[in-house]
Amino acid sequence: MMGLLSFQQEKLIFFPEKLPVDYTFRFDQEAEEIRIPAPDGVLLHGLHFKSEESKGLVFYLHGNAGSVASWGWAHEAYTALGYDMFVLDYRGYGKSQGEISSEKQFYADAEAAFLEMAGRYSGKHVLVVGYSIGTAAAARLAALHSPTLLLLQAPYYSLSDLMQSLYPMVPGFLLRYKFETYTFVAQTKSPIAIFHGAQDEIIYPGSSEKLKAYLKPTDRVILLEGQGHNGMNENPAFRRELANVLHNLPPAKP
Repeated sequence: MMGLLSFQQEKLIFFPEKLPVDYTFRFDQEAEEIRIPAPDGVLLHGLHFKSEESKGLVFYLHGNAGSVASWGWAHEAYTALGYDMFVLDYRGYGKSQGEISSEKQFYADAEAAFLEMAGRYSGKHVLVVGYSIGTAAAARLAALHSPTLLLLQAPYYSLSDLMQSLYPMVPGFLLRYKFETYTFVAQTKSPIAIFHGAQDEIIYPGSSEKLKAYLKPTDRVILLEGQGHNGMNENPAFRRELANVLHNLPPAKP
């Protein structure tokens, strides 16, 4: 583990599913495949799901394993409520080119994709959603670009804090990926909703409790009883609370 942290941290943090370029996605509705150039020219890939009457866009940054082939199903929670959803595959995931090599690069890729997709929804709601490993990048986007809402699912306070909870014997200074969610949450002016499973076995629920110190009085932390780390999007309780959160959104910016 010490060796991996020193020289190959990406193998401990990211678990991509790679897809062939001719892979055919099979969802319950059609999804447009979109390729977006990263700042260095690497092509990033994502799926764009559309609702019948779009209220706006959900820009979705998924967890550390799999690809949009599995994460694309998250669209059901949002298209059912009248929102389009774009879910991005990080470098080396799915049909996205390249490999993740730094935190700065990870953030820059997410921002390039966000700016491309958000630009298509002028005058409508734009929501940023992050799940697990995607939460720091999602919070950073919200801090920089003030979307209608920042929604975090199973967030970590920081990756250093999470590593200390999972592997307390590992020196924190070895970790190159800090992913300090709390820093970006503190800088976010948009409304924030945080969902965490009470039985999360990977990112301890106290992570979200620690983030409370950086929230505004109107922001919310919602603990889902019986929910583990995975499968939150299919949880009926999550979907009910999500509908309430979206119903109470402020008007979209012109």
